[in-house]
Amino acid sequence: MMRILVLSDTHIPRMAKDMPKAVYEEAKKCDLILHAGDLTENKLLERLKNIKKTIAVCGNMDSPDLSASLKKKEVVELKGHKIGLTHGWGAPDGMIERVYDEFKGDGVECIVFGHSHHALNESFRDVLLLNPGSPTDKVFAKFNSYGIIEISKKIKAEIVKL
Repeated sequence: MMRILVLSDTHIPRMAKDMPKAVYEEAKKCDLILHAGDLTENKLLERLKNIKKTIAVCGNMDSPDLSASLKKKEVVELKGHKIGLTHGWGAPDGMIERVYDEFKGDGVECIVFGHSHHALNESFRDVLLLNPGSPTDKVFAKFNSYGIIEISKKIKAEIVKL
């Protein structure tokens, strides 16, 4: 089995000086880290990469140099399963359809996205959609959170409240 830590909208150092210790502890237990954008600065990305292999995409609040070094969309193949990774954009209404359409034809079984800070773990048109929420900012959410994906024969995901 493969265990993946899923993050988004960390906004370091704008919303917090650092992530909660529980997130770093979880990172050590995982095989991979996926970050769906809005890291804000490169320092956090480098710290995550020093813990585990990290794949990230840029978000709308990332610095220009960080945005230039990251793609807006990634398709990651893990253990024979494809996962789409993007930040998301626009108003919350219609977000699910927009991120779903972004990966049409890519054969993904799961789409990881962020932007809204609102944690979501549900199936849409036979694709698992996971928004891990934000571990540092509750501006549009009732709680801080991150996500976990487990891959064995199937992909399972959960939201972990902080």
